[in-house]
Amino acid sequence: MAAYNKYDQTIADVFNKKHDFSSDTFKYALSNTVPSVADNTLAQVSEIAAGNGYTAGGNTVGVTSSTQTGGTLSVVPTADVVFTASGGSIGPFQYVAFYNSTPAGGLTVSYFDRGSAVTLLDGETFTVDVQATLFTAS
Repeated sequence: MAAYNKYDQTIADVFNKKHDFSSDTFKYALSNTVPSVADNTLAQVSEIAAGNGYTAGGNTVGVTSSTQTGGTLSVVPTADVVFTASGGSIGPFQYVAFYNSTPAGGLTVSYFDRGSAVTLLDGETFTVDVQATLFTAS
């Protein structure tokens, strides 16, 4: 199971309204370098090279809703995100960064650590299974 980590500035960004979960574009980007929780933008995350089905900046994840109940903000995705290798391999990668691509530079939100690196061979897929919520803050 992947370990969930929040970047340091995420909560402040949410409360300062830097993320609009109803209209901003959110994405998952792949990396094989350990992220620092102090990273504020995607530019600070060492993203894997684009090619063979992986697009620079990663894949978009839709947001169905965001709700706040009892002081906890929950962001609900529209669906899982799938990366598919095509024409060659993707990776290796171990980390999946979730970020807001609407602001210049892309504001980081959280990342998952898979625990070990994986390389997708031509035709293989990797699914980011976000389940019921993709981000919570309290």
